[in-house]
Amino acid sequence: MTPTVAPSRTTLPPEGAGLAKGGPSLRPSGLFISFEGIDGAGKSTHISGLAEVFKAAGRAVTLTREPGGTPLAEKLRSMVLNDAMDPLTESLLIFAARRDHLSSVILPALARGDVVLCDRFTDATFAYQGAGRGFDLATLRTLEQWVQSAGADKWLQPDLTVWFDLNPAEAARRLSGARVPDKFEAQPVEFFSRVAQGYADRQQAEPSRFARIDAAQSRESVWQDVLSVLKTKNWL
Repeated sequence: MTPTVAPSRTTLPPEGAGLAKGGPSLRPSGLFISFEGIDGAGKSTHISGLAEVFKAAGRAVTLTREPGGTPLAEKLRSMVLNDAMDPLTESLLIFAARRDHLSSVILPALARGDVVLCDRFTDATFAYQGAGRGFDLATLRTLEQWVQSAGADKWLQPDLTVWFDLNPAEAARRLSGARVPDKFEAQPVEFFSRVAQGYADRQQAEPSRFARIDAAQSRESVWQDVLSVLKTKNWL
């Protein structure tokens, strides 16, 4: 399933809709689930399947991705994935894309009560630009709060982040020859080892938000683990 690219909009929902303060959800009905993991971990394989499960349960679903999700953000995505730039420029473009994505797609969907399934969100920025590229984490935290904020110390975080954890060497083997790599997929295993550690650090900081999935298992076992996480939370 191709991620939804919605028409660009600039109006935010009322303050507090779909926002979190220090992590806990403040929204009444929408559900925001992000999917994270290094390239090759297999997370994208399961997102469309989960969308169909939610639809079968009667939920409206918005399926999207980052960087991307709007016409503007998709243009910025192409630049980030393919053009050479320093880590600060890269981070600024990613957060600019995220702001447009939030205001145009994610927050309106949550205000409608949709289940939002997003292939990557801010954890990826901390893992790839922070841990992988070595960019300053304090600056990323400031950008996170600016871009995802509606004031009064409130900012959006997913209700759940499903982290597909895979050994970087195995991820590299899976990616080998699969397609023409973008500039991140073409990085050496050492880069992905740092990215994986970045994800582990984010999970350690917010363990209640994360569900770690052993992505080295068979596809069916991974799928069953994903379903189990959602059922445990009584979301399915």
